[in-house]
Amino acid sequence: MAATRAGGSRPAAVPNQAMRALRGDLSPGEFATLVRRAAREIGEHVSCDARYVGRVESGEIRCPNYAYERVFRHMWPDKSPADLGFAPRTVVRGRAPADTASDTAPAAAPTAPPASPPDRPPAPHRPDEENDDVLRRTFLNGGPAALAAALGLDRPVPPVAMPSAAERRRVGAAEVREVEQAVRDIRLLDDAHGADAVFELAGQSLRSAYLLLNDGDYSAATERRLQSGTGELAISVGWLAHDSNRLADARSFYSEALATARMAGDPGLEAHVFCNSAFLARDSGRPREALRAAQAGQAAAAGLGSDRLLSLLALREAGGWALLGDRSACERALGRAYALFDRGPRDADPEWMSFFGEAELAGQDAQCRSALGDWDGASARAERAMELQAPQFVRNRALYTAELAHDRLGRGDLAGAAVHGAAAVALLGQVRSARIRGMLAHTADRLRGHAAVPEVREFLIGHDRATAA
Repeated sequence: MAATRAGGSRPAAVPNQAMRALRGDLSPGEFATLVRRAAREIGEHVSCDARYVGRVESGEIRCPNYAYERVFRHMWPDKSPADLGFAPRTVVRGRAPADTASDTAPAAAPTAPPASPPDRPPAPHRPDEENDDVLRRTFLNGGPAALAAALGLDRPVPPVAMPSAAERRRVGAAEVREVEQAVRDIRLLDDAHGADAVFELAGQSLRSAYLLLNDGDYSAATERRLQSGTGELAISVGWLAHDSNRLADARSFYSEALATARMAGDPGLEAHVFCNSAFLARDSGRPREALRAAQAGQAAAAGLGSDRLLSLLALREAGGWALLGDRSACERALGRAYALFDRGPRDADPEWMSFFGEAELAGQDAQCRSALGDWDGASARAERAMELQAPQFVRNRALYTAELAHDRLGRGDLAGAAVHGAAAVALLGQVRSARIRGMLAHTADRLRGHAAVPEVREFLIGHDRATAA
């Protein structure tokens, strides 16, 4: 008798030895690259990565969704799904609905995070290919209104209009503009409100954009523009995942964006991906990867004519050196960043860099010095970032204030840390960012033993109330 899980009837996962044998000596990441390449050969889009390969080989995914099945048939035309170690779809679909997500991971870029930690509600069920029409109707009819209600905004993220499953839509300039406008509006919402409330619907918009790219009918010129727009949208959704502390999801979105950039031959998009990937790697505690990504970004951006882009990439490199504790290399990278910034803006500066001004330069400098333990230098630059930050960038104001609280605590200034922490807490009603909440929670935890200080006590009361709410 097959083993079962406690409290359920789903059979225990049985390792898929057939797929493991087909991988041979390749790493899971290398094998995933071959799968994505095969998908492109037949016009499919799958988000295959090392994690997906691991889930297949462990038996967690008992049956691939239809897109993956088509790719596998293309790769091994003489093998049936059973030959590849998969169970019949009719058997897998006989399970309780709550278990379907693990065996029907979506073919397009993911629109929902993986299993959430206990302090967040569980991720919503991710529909398979058969439910794409339901997803689109739900998003087009209710998604923008739901987002507007959640944020109290007059301008929600606009949907990307999609054809029905039965038709092949002619895609032209109007459709590309919809994708590009979605990118702009997502960035505006993030600047004002943070990532948490925008992430899910932005992911649905990205899925629609990939469907346009994969199922549409368009000219070569439109294809390049649509690829670039979809890549920028993937980066935007990746950043929302990053700011929501969904770091694994962010990494996956950036991988998709990089693949899109390479297929489009778009060095600007490639530089943008590397810029964000370097920041993600730093926040994930992978300094060497942050350095490699930042340096690759500088190579991609070398011929684009944007000193500001090169300045930001130098800052990303400085962050990697700071995390490694290499003060001299960090200082050199910071020196390049300031020198490039001082050359001023250019017409070639990417549209997405609208956030990068003196405030962001000072804020990133502060984070580097904080990582090096230079608390005085970090505090001074965080204060400058707060002074310079434009009011519409509410999320960044909250970020810099939380950073300053952390830096003041590093200096041993308990009261100063608490005052700035309380100021950041006051902005949480406007900003939904798990990353900023995490920073404040860390500061609060370090201050709990000092509640006798009046400012600390007031901050802790406010923080705990905000967290409970």
